Amino acid sequence: MGLSQMLPWHSNFLSKFNYSFKMTSKRLRKVLVFTSFLVSAGLGLFYKLTSIGICTDCQTNNKSSLFKWPGEHFLHLPHIDCSRNPPFLVILVTSSPSQSDTRMAIRDTWGKKHLIANKHIVTFFLLGISLNHDNQIAVTAESQKYRDIIQKDFIDTYYNLTLKTMMGIEWVHKFCPQSSFVMKTDSDMFVNPYYLTELLLKKNRTTRFFTGFLKLNDRPIRDTSSKWYVSYSEFPRNNYPPFCSGTGYVLSTDVANQVYNVYQNITFIKLEDVFIGLCLAELNIIPEELHSKQTFFPGEVAFSVCHFKKIVTSHHVTPHNLLVYWNALETSMDNECSGD
Repeated sequence: MGLSQMLPWHSNFLSKFNYSFKMTSKRLRKVLVFTSFLVSAGLGLFYKLTSIGICTDCQTNNKSSLFKWPGEHFLHLPHIDCSRNPPFLVILVTSSPSQSDTRMAIRDTWGKKHLIANKHIVTFFLLGISLNHDNQIAVTAESQKYRDIIQKDFIDTYYNLTLKTMMGIEWVHKFCPQSSFVMKTDSDMFVNPYYLTELLLKKNRTTRFFTGFLKLNDRPIRDTSSKWYVSYSEFPRNNYPPFCSGTGYVLSTDVANQVYNVYQNITFIKLEDVFIGLCLAELNIIPEELHSKQTFFPGEVAFSVCHFKKIVTSHHVTPHNLLVYWNALETSMDNECSGD
């Protein structure tokens, strides 16, 4: 008599054990495969974020292995031939893929193509890429329709504003060096291109000129809870060089070209306006006032037609208010204000 006959319960146990082991092995293999996929995806995302320029710890510099500038390839370019019709002023607006309504409001107001004092003014939007596939598809369609988007392959995030701004500077250097001036501003700003053009023509400075809301003695914020926190390892000095608020500054195009030529030698910092200031210090260019009265406002300005006729920028303006302000301003252009 065999052992299995002598101990039938033992045979049944072995059979169930073998089946259970096979099923457990299958489940284990599935778990291992899935875990491997997650690890690979995580490493892939990490590689993507670091290789395309996102500041992963926001305390790195341009020599760090975790950071490098995006490549030369542009995903989207505006439709313009600057050699044929050089613009007097190119306005570069930092935007994000999801802000299509805001871009539309700007296109309908201060961002539309202007001919002011016989000078061409054009506006383009600076975007990184969205991790939301639908948003990226929408940006592609928008770019094809309006031909006013500049985009490269880096993640669109607040801490990549330096990358976004330098992408705009690169575009000017490569595709529109024939322009006279470049303005960088944000998507929640009101910009008065009429008054800006008037003041630039009066200033009559077309080289080595940089202006905006001057910040001449700013210090790094060391409070870790602040949006603008900068560590000692990121910037060890106690004072920033002179720069202008990133809400809106203007530079002659020769300065844009010079900044492009030196920027890769400058220690990276996530605050784009400070980074531009570091480039200016390298070039021995000092920011200066555009007018004897304040015209660039980094904060919100209470609206009145007469006041907005004599400012260049105001901050924290919603798309709805932008349309309201602009309509009021344009319909009263020929009306005189006291003190004009």
